[in-house]
Amino acid sequence: MEAYERLEQAVTEMVKEAQIKMGYQEEAFHLYYPLSALNKLLGTAYDMPQMTQTLQDFAASAEPRLGKLGIAARDGRFCLTIPAEGTRYVHEHIDENDFLVQFISVIGRHGCTLEEVLAVFYAHSDRVRVRKMEIDDFDYLVYFEDGVPNDYRYCLTVEDCHIIYHRFTKEDYEAFGYPSE
Repeated sequence: MEAYERLEQAVTEMVKEAQIKMGYQEEAFHLYYPLSALNKLLGTAYDMPQMTQTLQDFAASAEPRLGKLGIAARDGRFCLTIPAEGTRYVHEHIDENDFLVQFISVIGRHGCTLEEVLAVFYAHSDRVRVRKMEIDDFDYLVYFEDGVPNDYRYCLTVEDCHIIYHRFTKEDYEAFGYPSE
């Protein structure tokens, strides 16, 4: 099912991002999704019980690769727990994205500038969208207009001597109710 493939890709990319940032550890990993974000990602309009069943079916389909996923629901959101064997699978079988490795290397450096961060985007595409935001949550929205090398929305907050980022799928970004792109 195509929706399960999209969800598995989102899960494995989040695990890989954490491994790039913090190094690989063979341990369980937890991901949290609001119901609305899962509905957008899967192209559904399910309530909590329907989504619980869908995630159980997804877990069964992904088990050969990611192991036995844990699924917990509470207060309109879900926690997916990827077991240690799943994080090992991601480490061994999912290639590191050159853009993400370079991005994390630059943004993780004390004293990096917005210009240095944007240079990483422009080194990978000439179709980069940068939008100054007029909201309290973050300062800039940055993404690749054509989805290459990825289709994530990078929300950057510029502070005194570093830049903080959050990376969302387009569906998650929209589900959080941030201003349209």
